[in-house]
Order: sequence, then structure tokens, then C-alpha cells
Amino acid sequence: MTKKYKSGKSISKKLFMAPLTRLRATMPGHMPNTLMGKYYSQRSGNNGASNIITEATNVSDTATGYYAEPGIFTEIQEFEWKKIIDLVHSKGSKIWCQLWHVGRVSHFSLQPNGNKPISATSKRCSNLVPIDSSMKRVPCSEPRSIETSEIVGLVNSFKQAAIKAKNAGFDGVEIHGANGYLLEQFLRSGINNRTDSYGGTLKNRMRFCIEVVEAVCEVWKPDQVGYRISPISGDMNGDRGEENMIETYGALADQLAEMNLAFLDVVESFSGLREEGIDEVCARLRTAFNGIDGKKKYIAGGGYDWKRGKEALNSNHCDALIFGKLFLANPDLAFRFKNDLTLNEPDKSTFYKGREKGYTDYPKWVE
Repeated sequence: MTKKYKSGKSISKKLFMAPLTRLRATMPGHMPNTLMGKYYSQRSGNNGASNIITEATNVSDTATGYYAEPGIFTEIQEFEWKKIIDLVHSKGSKIWCQLWHVGRVSHFSLQPNGNKPISATSKRCSNLVPIDSSMKRVPCSEPRSIETSEIVGLVNSFKQAAIKAKNAGFDGVEIHGANGYLLEQFLRSGINNRTDSYGGTLKNRMRFCIEVVEAVCEVWKPDQVGYRISPISGDMNGDRGEENMIETYGALADQLAEMNLAFLDVVESFSGLREEGIDEVCARLRTAFNGIDGKKKYIAGGGYDWKRGKEALNSNHCDALIFGKLFLANPDLAFRFKNDLTLNEPDKSTFYKGREKGYTDYPKWVE
């Protein structure tokens, strides 16, 4: 007798697909392309994600830190994103553009005219980044601490990217404030060593983050804007210091909640193991993004499987779940969760290189 499977529709409504940098854009030009369209389309619909957040997308030509990530700062990039958006919409899902600037996580060869990467600081980070089609990683370059007078232009680059994202037809945008990139470089006391109005006190260190959100909200309604944070220290080789996670991220969450943003996307783990104190931090964030009346959602991600995810939802820890690598390997993730089916394993060797392999060739359970 043929087994009858259940649609993943009810579960899909609780699932977001996480932004996953997979470096498949067309170069030169950081151009979205047909292959990316197939990738996002495969993961759309009732058996996939109700909401897809794109891979990190450069807001300007200074924002790039990796070879072959896409951009949203030229008209042709905007045009090519529209083709991808239409494919996702045809499946009934929403797609949000993640706005990104890497700051110091870059190399001079990726920057306009070979300039130093810009950051909140002149301190070099310990990351390695791929700078050409070989995808061989090299140490990040020494950054340049951006002048105070230049920050208004930097903020405006987020606004201009938000305008292009809206023109392209995205359903909303997510501001990337996590993982050691530019906004976090301003926010964290262990990185930001400025002495101007963007450094020192927590209020000053938050200033750039809030100004970016304000600029984006001049283009999009607040309920069409999300913000990603990672209140943990488990990556970047330990050079993302922050003495008080609860105070820093609690204050930021309060400010973002007052601005009525749609959601806070919280990376709770990178390794799957929860850091000491993370549960207390998450509880603090939940007081700001409480999901009451379906607004100001808390979206939890990092180290979850469906069992732990259901526990998080049922305990009111979060309002929705966000999955990255599991969605990469399982385009029909909601369907597999609903029917308790075996999951494909992600191929780590193809995460940041290749074309179709490890990207659009993962099988669905039922085609």
C-alpha cells in the first residue's frame, strides 16, 4: 500500500530559512543568477520555508568580504534579484533580503581601488576570507577606522540598498548585525575602541546600529524589517569580546522593539553546543521581542533539530525557528519534519565552492 504523506504547510508557517552565504554569485559584479534562483525556488512553498532570508547581500562596493557573494547596490543586481523573487513568490513563500556590510572581515584586493577595508576600528580581525575563484582563504587585511564624518554616507549605503531591495520586489529586509561583521564591530566593546560619539559608552556603541535601522525604516515599514544578532562568542577565533552580553544585547533589543521591528533573528549557537549563560541572555531578549499579538517575533536558530525546535515553540521560548544547513540539504524540510522522515546530510566540502553540487542537487523526498 502506498504511504500517504502529509503536507508540511502547518510546519512551514513556523519555519524561516536562514541566510546562508554560499558564494555562487556571478563574477565580476556580484550578480544574482539563474542557479541561485533554482536554489531559492527549491526551498519555497508549503513543504519548504514560508519565509526565506537571502544570503548576506552587499549594500555597497565596500561591503564585500568574500569572493562571489551577491550585491544589491546596482540596478542590474536589482533586476536579477527580481527574477529570483518572482520564482519564490510563484511557490507562495516570502523572501527577505539580508543587508550586509562585512566591515573589517575583508581583504584589500576585494575593495575598490585596493583600499583598506573600513570598520569601527583599525584592529585587524583573525578571519580568513576567499578572494578569488580558487576559494583559497587568506588572512584579512588591516582595516581603516572610518572617520566620524564618513559615517552618514555609510548609513546611507544601507538606505540605498533598502530602496533597491524594495524596487526588486522583496517582502522585507533583514539587517545583518551578527557574526562579527560591521554592525557588531560598532556594538561590541571588545572591538570598538573609538573615542567619538560612536564609541565608549553602550549608548554610543549602539548608535550606528540604530541609525542604520532608522535609515532602512525610512524605506520600509518597521514590520517589514528584521534584525539578526549573535549574542555569543563562539566564533571569530575569540576576538569578538563583549564583557556583558545581557546588558549590551538586552539594551539593543529594547531599542529595536521600541522601533516595532518585525522580528529579532537570534543566532543562539554556532557549534550546536549552547554557551554558558546563553539561556539567560535569550530570556532577556524574549522580554523585548515577546511575540504578543503576532508582532515583534523572536526567531531562534543555531543547533536546533525538530525535536528541540518543537520544545522551544511549545515552551514559548520563541515564535518561530530558523534553519540553515538543514534547509540547504533538505529543500523539503517542512515535509520531512511533518512526516518524521530521514534528513539528507549537508556536504560541508561544497559549502563555499562549486556550482550545482552541494547546492541544487540535494534530493526531495517526493519530487
